[in-house]
Amino acid sequence: MRTVIIYESLYGNTRRVAEELARVAHGHGDVEMVAAEEATPESVDGADLVLIGGPTHVHGMSWKATRQNSGSDGDRPLGADAAGPGLRDWFQRVGRVDGISAAAFDTRFDGPEVLTGRASLGISRRLRHHGFAEVAAPKSFVVDHDNSLLDGEVARAHQWAESVLESLLADAAH
Repeated sequence: MRTVIIYESLYGNTRRVAEELARVAHGHGDVEMVAAEEATPESVDGADLVLIGGPTHVHGMSWKATRQNSGSDGDRPLGADAAGPGLRDWFQRVGRVDGISAAAFDTRFDGPEVLTGRASLGISRRLRHHGFAEVAAPKSFVVDHDNSLLDGEVARAHQWAESVLESLLADAAH
């Protein structure tokens, strides 16, 4: 099985989740992790599963302006993966990819979804629009107000990846 993980990360949290997803997927075959700024439409060619995630900004997926504003607050420096284009840009370049299994994830502040929003919902909508076959409901992993993953979130990412992969493998066996 070939799994591709495309992620956008500003402070390293979404990257950390993506790394855990990759660790789990590696036990089931080849894995490629690609930062959104380096992803091309061809990144998903030959993939059996695509996991796509990014941070939640202003209740949804980040924009160029929200990424730039995040870097101007001075509280915490942006990570190396934050410099270039994000997931929105990648989705604008991707055509139809009918039938590739996929799932969306995000990182967001801890709190009620109605107050924080969820980037994974926008990612999920774009996955369907481009013809991906969603194999799991969108998943959020939460950070505190210092932009650090809460304790236990990496373990939750591990469990989520296991359940997505087990479900996909079970479907393939039938």
